[in-house]
Amino acid sequence: MPVLTGKELRIVGFLCNWCSYGGADTAGVGRFTQPTDLRIIRVPCSGRIDPLFIAKTLLNGADGVLVSGCHPRDCHYAEGNFYARRRLEVLKRFLPILGIDPGRFDYTWVSASEGQRWQKVVTVFTEQIHALGPAPRYDGVSAEMLAKAAGALGQGGNRVAA
Repeated sequence: MPVLTGKELRIVGFLCNWCSYGGADTAGVGRFTQPTDLRIIRVPCSGRIDPLFIAKTLLNGADGVLVSGCHPRDCHYAEGNFYARRRLEVLKRFLPILGIDPGRFDYTWVSASEGQRWQKVVTVFTEQIHALGPAPRYDGVSAEMLAKAAGALGQGGNRVAA
């Protein structure tokens, strides 16, 4: 049962293994009250999240997507969160072109010791998604549309440069 009243929505969270996943775990161990709408996908680093993952998640029925990683200058892979921030800012501006409300997506930084901060972030984001309501369904999203989105999001430049 969701903590917030009403229907449970589908919210997906992409969390960095080293910091944000630890922060979510700290919140759980501390028994902080959290909404149950969020489904977590643990990734090695927020810098490895392809913006197309987020676009596909939203186009395929998720009501919201939250990305959380290490604080800037605290990434276990040195610069991953800087790459993530750059890509995610571009994505946020691109979502309206796909017909997706940019309020359905957010990203943040939470360290492993910030259980209370994690609780606040996930609660505020979940309330925001509940205020927007269920996402419209995009039936028949073609492979061609996703290919165009991939090209617009710069698939070629998505790899971490040396």
